[in-house]
Formats: sequence, C-alpha cells, structure tokens
Amino acid sequence: MKSAKTAKRQTALICNECGAEHSKWAGQCGECGAWNSITELTLAPARPSGGAGGGPNRRASWTGQVDAAAVQSLQDIQVNENQRVSTGIGELDRVLGGGLVNGAVVLIGGDPGIGKSTLLLQAVVQMAPRVPSLYVTGEESLAQVAGRAARLDLPLDGVKALAETNIERIIEHASATKPELLVIDSIQTIWTEELSAAPGSVSQVRESAARLVRFAKETGTSVFLVGHVTKEGGIAGPRVLEHMVDAVLYFEGESGSRFRLLRAFKNRFGAINELGVFAMVDKGLKEVSNPSAIFLSGSSHAQSGSCVMVTREGTRPLMVEVQALVDASSLSNPRRVAVGMDNNRLAMLLAVLHRHGGVAVGDQDVFVNIVGGIRVQETAADLAVLLAIYSSLRDRPLPPKTLAFGEVGLSGEMRPIPNGEERLKEAATHGYEVAIVPKANAPKSLKVGSMRVVAVERLADALGEV
Repeated sequence: MKSAKTAKRQTALICNECGAEHSKWAGQCGECGAWNSITELTLAPARPSGGAGGGPNRRASWTGQVDAAAVQSLQDIQVNENQRVSTGIGELDRVLGGGLVNGAVVLIGGDPGIGKSTLLLQAVVQMAPRVPSLYVTGEESLAQVAGRAARLDLPLDGVKALAETNIERIIEHASATKPELLVIDSIQTIWTEELSAAPGSVSQVRESAARLVRFAKETGTSVFLVGHVTKEGGIAGPRVLEHMVDAVLYFEGESGSRFRLLRAFKNRFGAINELGVFAMVDKGLKEVSNPSAIFLSGSSHAQSGSCVMVTREGTRPLMVEVQALVDASSLSNPRRVAVGMDNNRLAMLLAVLHRHGGVAVGDQDVFVNIVGGIRVQETAADLAVLLAIYSSLRDRPLPPKTLAFGEVGLSGEMRPIPNGEERLKEAATHGYEVAIVPKANAPKSLKVGSMRVVAVERLADALGEV
C-alpha cells in the first residue's frame, strides 16, 4: 500500500469565479456563467493526523462515541466584545469598523500604484511602538522598503521586515517572532512547497491564503493581505479568496487625481458602507478630515447645471455637487449619460420630469456627473439631479447657497429619506442658506441654525422654488 508521501497527486477543474468543480474543461462555467474561468487545480494529498479517526480511514475506525464538548448551546456561549486595536490612521479605522480586530484577516485590493503598500507601511510604522509587527514583502527587497520609508520620513524604530515568498518559512518566522500584526505584500507572490504550480496560480493563492487564515485564527495574529487586481477590477486569483478572509477593502481613485477612496466590500466585524478618504502627497497618504470640501466646486460664482446635495457614506454625511449638461441632440436617439449614478434611474427621472414637471427633454442630450469621482447609489440624489438638469436646460443657475435632496416618486411626489436631520446640520455647518427637502424631512421650525428649509410635497413645487 502506498504511503501518503508517494500517493499520486490529483487535479481538479475549478471555476475561479464561483469555485464550482467540473469533471471536464469547458469554455463557460455552468454554475455562474463566467467565460474562461475554469482552471486546473493541483490537490495536495491528505496528510493523516495522529489519534483515532484522524487519517483517511476515519469512517472505518469510528467507534460510535462522539466528543460531547464539541457541541454546545449558543445561549451558553460567553460573548466577548471584539477587542480592537487602532491602526493610528483614522480613516482606515473608520472603514475597518473602529479598528483592527485580533485574529482578523483583511484583504486590500486596488489598481497598481494606487497606494496599497504605502498605506500598510504607514500603518505598521504607526502601530509598531504599541503592537509587535512583521512586514513581509514578496515583491520588493528590504532595501527598497526601507528606501520608501525614508522618502516618506517614516520612523523605523521597532519595525521588523522579512523578504520571503515561501509560506512555510513565513509561518516559521512568524511563530518565532510572535507578531500581533502580520502584513503580506502580496498574496499573489506567496507559494507553498507542497504544490508544483507556479506562484500566483489558483492553487498556490488559495492554499497560501488558507494557511495564513488558519495561522491568524490559531494565534490571534491580525493579518493584512495585499491583493493584485485583474483588468476588470476584481481581486486576481480564485473567488474563494474573498470568502476566506474577514474583510475585503478596495482602493479607488481617478487617474490623474491625488485623492483616494477606501471602501469595505465585506466586513465581518463592522459595516460595509463606510468610506475612507485620503490624499496622496509627497509624504505618503494623508487623511482628509473634511471630505465635503473636495467634492464641491471651487468656483466663486453660481453656474447653471449645478446643484449641491448631501449624501451619506456609512455614518458620514458628505456634501456632493451634481452637474448636468443639457444640449440639443443631432441624433435620432438622444444620449443619456450618467457618471457616478445609475443610468437607468436617470432615464426614469427624465420621464417623471416630463410627466409631472412639464419639462420635456426628449430631443436633448442629457449628461449627469457626480463631482469628485464618488458614486451615489441612494435615491436621495433624485431631486438634486432633476434641479441640475432643469437649471442647465433654462441656462439659469440655482439661487446661491442652495442645496436639495430627496427621493422623487413615479407620480411626482417627494418621498422622505433617512437621516434627514443630520444632512441638514451638515449643510448648515458649511454655510448654506436654503435647503429644498421633502416635507417629511423638514423640521417644524423650517430652520436649522441660520439656514432656511423649504418643504415641498411634489416635484412641481420644487421646480417652482428655483
């Protein structure tokens, strides 16, 4: 009988997108419909462990006795609050849900050069005096890492680093130094000796990530993983990688812009709708304490086709400028282009504007842009979008220091939105004088500080106010 060491290694055909297993290769996955996503995965042979029932003949050796301590009632489990450690970077703590949880595995993705390694290096330097840390680089030499830290004027006292790509050696060094924070840059460069596939392949990425997740849970070490992205913008490697980790963060940024947005697309220890805002400066990534300022126009005079609204990203209200351009179309089918919002919702709002506002733009090209590269997904932008379109069509700017927000229904009614009072307070602190909002969101006094609140019940009333 062959031993486990000499057993023949098996292969499987796995879909990178959904993880479904296939008996033969196909151009399209039958489970999720993805094209060219099925790759061959090398399976490592099972290693028997000591004790009864630990080897491959576990079912044959079962005696009928079950460990009763393994099954417990949930009401008897003592629930402890997750202990969080601040990274020293407020915007990163906000996206993580208040700080880094012990034993959590966080995956950070983003385009090349957007600042993933810079952010984690800054976090390691901030946490090093309080938390033993180990920075593992698989893409750069230690001299390059130290050189980047010197350019950013980062103090390196107590910061330990390792240039290694073999997962077995990485875990050996981590077990010896016992760090509370482990940074892997990047997971696509890590490989294991037990698989013959090349680093970056589906099998290597999945096995290496599984080892790191198991190490984090067993030792309570917090782990940051840097992930490469594909040309479509997703994390490179198997889709199961995002399922194994506790949090998935994405860095976003417009090309040519120095501002960076950090979003959480998965977070087992916090909300997923928080937003962190950074500015890339010569000394690295700097937190933006007042994000509303970067999303508003710096023009000193009012312009037609512009309306300011208050959106919410997680617990943070943000002032955002909505711009619209309406121009006569030479096409049989006028264009409807929306940047930063849903294109289908724009088409719906134009139909409501025609039917219940008496404003026809059927022969006009309509372009809508949310300034600053932010994407507004909530319905609170409906009224601001329509007022910006109306302003551009008439070529008349809205009254100065005026903002609007609210959901517009298909029958032309103004529907309330959540957290209206907080949005009004944010607008008042920025010096706005008039706010056009749904009647249900307006305070009884129709005043918030020195700002006058105009309550409207229908779209026609809002158009009449401007």
